[in-house]
Amino acid sequence: MEIILATFSALFTVVNPFGAMPVFLTLTQDDTEEHRNQQALKACMYMVGILAVFFLTGQYVLNFFGIRIHDLRIAGGLMIMKAGFDLLTPGANKKKISPEVVEEGQQKEDISFTPLAMPMLSGPGSIAVSIGLFTTSLSVFDMVQILVGIVLLAAVSYIILRFSSRLTQFMGKSGLAALSRIMGFIVLSIGVNFIVSALTALFFTEQ
Repeated sequence: MEIILATFSALFTVVNPFGAMPVFLTLTQDDTEEHRNQQALKACMYMVGILAVFFLTGQYVLNFFGIRIHDLRIAGGLMIMKAGFDLLTPGANKKKISPEVVEEGQQKEDISFTPLAMPMLSGPGSIAVSIGLFTTSLSVFDMVQILVGIVLLAAVSYIILRFSSRLTQFMGKSGLAALSRIMGFIVLSIGVNFIVSALTALFFTEQ
């Protein structure tokens, strides 16, 4: 249970479904509630597939290109820290997405894979965290628990997106801004932890 909760907490702040709510509502503003819920469900299912694939195969891809897990954690930590800084700045209560992508999404019938699942929910930061969760010391049971944590994350993300309209009205701009800063601080801390743990492993463990 600890591994499931640790996986959920490590990924939730990086995925940040609350930050995806405004863009999701913009892209689905002309859709029926049934179609909007369907898009949210498909996007979360795609997110499970993307994060699970990178968790299970990411280490082998890194080995193919000669990249150590420590290198990935440092690079991922820098990206996550940048995302945390962005969330801490005023007006950063939603995920940043280019106007061209928004316009393209409004013209598409199905936005569940792009841009909703990728890159909004499963972007570079969450993929880096997902790959970083894999270690050779994990047992099969541990890996199953991590996958369950990813599924739990998708379920919570779906609930948030499904009720995004009500949540936005309930929390208001000030509530979303406060939540953004809290999430940003946690994301920033995760990025620092990634870098510190990688540097510690590089300079002390390998000596």
